[in-house]
Amino acid sequence: MTEAISEAPRPTAAADESPAADVTVLIVGGGPAGMMAGLLFARAGVKTLVLEKHGDFFRDFRGDTVHPSTLDLFAKLGLLEGLLQRPHDEARKLTVLIGGRHYAVADFSHLPAACGFVALMPQWEFLDFIAKAASAYPTFSLRMNCEAVGLTMTNGRTTGVKTAYGEQLSAQLVIAADGRHSAMRDAAGLKPKDLGAPMDVFWFRVPKKNDGSNQTTGVFGAGRIMVLIDRGDYWQCAFVFAKGSADAIRSRGIDAFRDDVASAVPLLSPAIAAVKSWDDVKLLSVALNRLTNWSRPGFLAIGDAAHAMSPIGGIGINLAVQDAVATANILASKLGRGGEVDNLLPRVQRRRMFATRAVQAAQRVIQNRIIGRVLAQSAQSVITEAPSIVRLLDRFPILQRIPARLVGLGVRREHIRSPDAFSRTDR
Repeated sequence: MTEAISEAPRPTAAADESPAADVTVLIVGGGPAGMMAGLLFARAGVKTLVLEKHGDFFRDFRGDTVHPSTLDLFAKLGLLEGLLQRPHDEARKLTVLIGGRHYAVADFSHLPAACGFVALMPQWEFLDFIAKAASAYPTFSLRMNCEAVGLTMTNGRTTGVKTAYGEQLSAQLVIAADGRHSAMRDAAGLKPKDLGAPMDVFWFRVPKKNDGSNQTTGVFGAGRIMVLIDRGDYWQCAFVFAKGSADAIRSRGIDAFRDDVASAVPLLSPAIAAVKSWDDVKLLSVALNRLTNWSRPGFLAIGDAAHAMSPIGGIGINLAVQDAVATANILASKLGRGGEVDNLLPRVQRRRMFATRAVQAAQRVIQNRIIGRVLAQSAQSVITEAPSIVRLLDRFPILQRIPARLVGLGVRREHIRSPDAFSRTDR
């Protein structure tokens, strides 16, 4: 990392007297929305500080499907080649396994985009790349190990944040990008509307032989759904189950869980012993919600802080990045000129709400009409035939371009329109 990336100072007896940060935009959360917003605001010449409560970006089993819409944004920034030098796999088609047969359901290779594939990239690689790219701008700073725990207010307007070290950092605008359990959103008094989710997910790894091809797929069986993300030398596995039943599954023991996995996906049987204990299995509590109001004077929520997405389609990271682009498009120019933007904050929500609603509506249909029904079936039942829509997609490959476009390019796709204040200078 460059000098712009630092750890927060350790608390001292004089922590309450720490000087306020001289920044225009303070972003809480170093996830996809926060880091992308930090990059774009800094590029626009806006003095920007990102706070990340962890000491690194390494959190396993986070969303890591970088879609063509997001890859296009990096192409626009001149960063695509560098991004794709980071470790990743390329999924040009998506398949599902039903009744022992593979069905092709989406083909990304024909998309009108810079990349005709989904990049399966560990999120820590993705975020670290953005951090390094942003650090090329003198207007960018990133403080690791710095947790924001509250907001500072003046006459009802947000003016900064309080950190766990007792500091008070001031800024013209605070952007909450601190995830689905956003402390900043709560501090601002914003409450999300719960849309419901019928499932939760166990994430774990199973070793595999690297054969050079990507075999990412979904597996549907009576009472069981699994997603296998091909990581070259291991499968990143998602075991989907009815919401609220995690404790019941754990109570049966790790041996029974391994048996369930091997029964659902026999190809995992030879290596499933690598899952030695429940310490190797991480729970993702699936949530689907959104704020009805994303902003207050001096405060804006984006990404998961504004709308938690289901993992269906791997759309969450890409929707968060699109939020960041729209936010910079609407606010960066005026902030760069030293203007006030409180009156512009509701425009971000108006711009992004249609895409949020559309994606969540589609996810609810899939959750309730497909996933919920499959999970409700008895594990002793047998699924021998795929649904007609799946068979149709597999039979007519040209139709696979439709779901590929919906997933790969998304709804109300954003394009970078925020300025590059350094385009004529040597960085």
